[in-house]
Amino acid sequence: MKALVCRKPGELIFEDRPAPGRPGAGWALVSISHVGICGTDYHIFEGKHPYLAYPRIMGHELSGTVTAVGEGVAIEVGERVVVNPYFSCGKCIACRHDKPNCCVSIEVLGVHRDGGMCEELLVPAGNLYPAAGLSLVDAAAVEFLAIGAHAVGRSKLAAGVRTLVIGAGPIGLGTALFARLAGQAVTIMDMSRERLDFAEGQLGFPVIDNASASPVDMVRARTDDDGFDLVFDATGSKASIQAAFSHVAHGGAMILVSVIKDEISFSDPEFHKREMMLIGSRNATHADFQHVIASIRAGKIPIDQLVTHRTTLSDSSRDIANWAQQKSGLIKAVIDVAESG
Repeated sequence: MKALVCRKPGELIFEDRPAPGRPGAGWALVSISHVGICGTDYHIFEGKHPYLAYPRIMGHELSGTVTAVGEGVAIEVGERVVVNPYFSCGKCIACRHDKPNCCVSIEVLGVHRDGGMCEELLVPAGNLYPAAGLSLVDAAAVEFLAIGAHAVGRSKLAAGVRTLVIGAGPIGLGTALFARLAGQAVTIMDMSRERLDFAEGQLGFPVIDNASASPVDMVRARTDDDGFDLVFDATGSKASIQAAFSHVAHGGAMILVSVIKDEISFSDPEFHKREMMLIGSRNATHADFQHVIASIRAGKIPIDQLVTHRTTLSDSSRDIANWAQQKSGLIKAVIDVAESG
């Protein structure tokens, strides 16, 4: 089969790999249709990912069609599916508490094991969700949106609260969209004027320019000097995360959606006087995937606006290298695997 392989940082090769073979009991063979390109994939290409061994087939935002199944699998051949890329052990403390998204031994397709930038992939049948009512492009967007949906669920505050999402990339926009669906009054902050214009003009969110001289004053002005009840940081920036503490209202919460390698620090008196919560959010659960699928099916998520760039598997080595450097106009790029030569 054809596959895109990141042999080492900065080197992407389109090459032949052995076909996966027949699925064993409980597994299914999926013909990959579309792959969303994630910030994680750019980080792998650039050598910035902390948990990766090269060479690696990237890709964890996946849709496809089931072409073969092993014994005991209920899903049918020919079914269109969304792929959940998180492989959990089912036995650790997190899994026992129904939190497989933060399994002690989690393996993520495209990171800890080879992913879906290829023509075929073997997947546990329990990680496949029917995509009825979705196009296969829509289905490839489910995983990144589920990250935001999970973060919103982690916030545990009621509808009507004032919410700030920092970071207008795909994960931040997904978080903002699902916060709005949850009834929260959402504002988006970013340093990119282009992305703020997209969030405001295309998606209808009020915005704050974090590159302005006084973002703290702007936050106070937008919230009657209170700060935001919820602050989601989806920037992957240490400086942004540390600055975000000052944007949280007394009694509010900050949710860290992005992951960084650095340590973060904050003022304990400022943290305590607010009695604020600091919440981590990792990956997504089956319920989050189903929530996203239902929301797309109901026409509540504008996938056509979010997917701004398309490529093929054979052209993706060139395009990923270009998009890693030049992100003007880019929100979400998708690889059309079936169109590759």
